Amino acid sequence: MSTEERTFPQPIIFEQTRLGGYIDINAVDLPRANADGEAVVELTPEQRYLFDTQGWLLIPNVLNSGQVKEMRDFCYRLHQQPESLPDHQRTPIAGPLEKLTDHPVIVGFMNEFLAHPALSSQHCYGFRMEHANLAMRKHGDGPFRPHNGNGLLRMPGDSHIYRSIPGKACSSLTCVIWELNQVEQRGGGTLFIDGSHKATFPAPDGVKDPESPLWSSYACSAGSLVIFAEGTTHSALPWTSKKHDRVAIFSRYNHVNSKFHNWDPHPDLVAAMPPKRQTLFRPVHVDKNVVNSD
Repeated sequence: MSTEERTFPQPIIFEQTRLGGYIDINAVDLPRANADGEAVVELTPEQRYLFDTQGWLLIPNVLNSGQVKEMRDFCYRLHQQPESLPDHQRTPIAGPLEKLTDHPVIVGFMNEFLAHPALSSQHCYGFRMEHANLAMRKHGDGPFRPHNGNGLLRMPGDSHIYRSIPGKACSSLTCVIWELNQVEQRGGGTLFIDGSHKATFPAPDGVKDPESPLWSSYACSAGSLVIFAEGTTHSALPWTSKKHDRVAIFSRYNHVNSKFHNWDPHPDLVAAMPPKRQTLFRPVHVDKNVVNSD
């Protein structure tokens, strides 16, 4: 019998308002489409397992070449000629990049590792987007600066926390990287220490050496996606390519009732988005924070 064919008891997740009650995972109706009506892409069992065990996941070739070119061109305009854009468009979630905020693959991942079932509906995401920045790096750019780790043991209220029970895991603050140019192995893509989001010991001195075998990284084509728990030890690495820059969008997602970054998108930009996409940026609280809910 394959892993996919096995059946397991439901993980017990207590419901907030009923003493001793718990959420029926199979009955939860998380969003099945994004704001553009595109069907959500669920994680495969292998992807779910890799993220939970590694603390990060590479999904190659999510965007096609036409999408990549349009988005990369906008990134260069934003980086080099921001004055050519209206004030509310001077952000890496504007223009063609807006569709990345709730891309079907993103929604599928967040439904699994971040969404709060009671704060989700077919009109409302059960998670928030709380930060975005553009990373443009030329040859030699990108300091090696390891940070984070030990997400399983962070204090309550720490957005870098990672929690898991048999059959369910929650990533809390989660980073998404859209790589809009090719990345070569150890050529300047983000470094990770596999499993460090669950580490129970302090990091050894070896993490201070970027050549240490403790570090893992990736190679990917333009249009690929990397997702990692912020509780995973990670670092930038100097960009080595002389042929092209690193052009990457870094975005962070969090629980509906938690916020780490002091950042908000321009209200005019949010107001012009489809209603469902706007729910990514709703206020940070739980009570009655479900849009279009009965």
